[in-house]
Amino acid sequence: MPPATRHLFKLPARSSLSLRDQICEAVSSAITSEALSFDQPLPSCGELAAQLDVSRNTVFAAYNRLIDLGLLTSRDRSGYYVNVNAEPLKALPRNIESSARASDDMPTPMTFATSKLTPIDNPTDWSDYPYPFLYNQIDPNLFPVDAWRECSRQALGRKEMAFWTGDSVETDSPQLIQQLHQRLLGYRGIHARDDEILITLGAQNALFIVSLLFPRDGGPIAVEDPGFQGARNAFLLAGHDLVGVPVDREGIIASQIPANCQLVFTTPSHQFPTMVTMSQPRREAILTAAAEQDFMIIEDDYEAEMNFFAGPSPSLRSMDDRGRIIYMGSLSKTVSPGIRIGFIVAHRDIIREARVIRGAMLRHPPTIIQETAALFFRLGHFDAHLRKIERRFKRRWHTMRDAIVRHLGMLEFTENEGGTCFWLTGPPGFDATELAERLKPRGVLIDKGQTFHLANDNKRSFRVGFAFVPVDKLEEGVKLIAEEVRRLI
Repeated sequence: MPPATRHLFKLPARSSLSLRDQICEAVSSAITSEALSFDQPLPSCGELAAQLDVSRNTVFAAYNRLIDLGLLTSRDRSGYYVNVNAEPLKALPRNIESSARASDDMPTPMTFATSKLTPIDNPTDWSDYPYPFLYNQIDPNLFPVDAWRECSRQALGRKEMAFWTGDSVETDSPQLIQQLHQRLLGYRGIHARDDEILITLGAQNALFIVSLLFPRDGGPIAVEDPGFQGARNAFLLAGHDLVGVPVDREGIIASQIPANCQLVFTTPSHQFPTMVTMSQPRREAILTAAAEQDFMIIEDDYEAEMNFFAGPSPSLRSMDDRGRIIYMGSLSKTVSPGIRIGFIVAHRDIIREARVIRGAMLRHPPTIIQETAALFFRLGHFDAHLRKIERRFKRRWHTMRDAIVRHLGMLEFTENEGGTCFWLTGPPGFDATELAERLKPRGVLIDKGQTFHLANDNKRSFRVGFAFVPVDKLEEGVKLIAEEVRRLI
């Protein structure tokens, strides 16, 4: 029986080759681009002849030519298949090879405006490096795979199918909303109604949704400087102007927020990227400024659960009695970035409009993932997992801090109460961007501090994350960093 799907071939346009060689070119191009599966037969001579409007004999000749070249094999009573041992680019004749590769060099007819967005420039093979001190990467050995598998199995049961198989633009999983109330929001002192919560595809999706709620001509958006480049990208993509507000050891400096801002973005639990925790006086100051200067605040509760040495600080949302806080969180740091579950907590009118934007953007986050996450909470797996990673990360935090004190004493590092990163700053003239380039050949990856600054002009700082690197390799990696720092200094 032929497969349900067949590859659609197309002859090259304006080719000077014979029909046979044009067919060879079309098939070989599909082979070199890995568009054909080794275990699926190619169209029969009759099928391909009808598809290309040529004679069966021409297709037969082309297939035999490709067999001679070692690209195809013929199986009795089964058809033609891609040769699993084929070396396409070595085997192709020159005229076929050049045509097959021509599309790779073809420029796009589209023109692009100069982008103001800050890309993530980590190598795609970052996990192959011995010491990838990068943020937002979780040790896969910490993921509770057995618990998640059990929750997935239950979510796939027939009892749950009625919810997750349908289109849920207007609603989110009631079970997940309930669990957020009980397990996360209560921990942060937040009490919200169901219509004040929206599920998103992580915090980044939440940021972009909210950025579209605010008018482009309503005044600039104030961001921490240095700060989270993902938030900056979301705001810029929505067409907003940005203004940077400096950060000190107590968090964003509320007194330096310009008077004409309509929105302020802040990460009070662990400032991104310096990791300082916003002090209580500073929290009160920014809430007072919001009321006096009439702006809204996005509170990104980044790594709120990772306080190892002090009780959790009150969230801005829990202190707000004027409805000025739009609260955001996610499961990226506590469970896995790949799950892509986040949420917004705000006034019901904001959530209503945000739901409309989310529906136009992506309809809704996958409901099967919402149901699985709800079970993960409800069955106690999240609490157990959180206790586990707190113990593991606390040990890594101590190991990393001791190594920094021991080997990188020539640098200033920001004291913090937890989190999974450290922020280090060199003396005047120090270039952490050059340091990152020097470390890469030695198997060490760090986050360049330059990318966190709004003007992309401060190169003195860098960040090292320790959530992925095994604990017994942390000091070795810090030693390598110290060697290159000494050479630069």
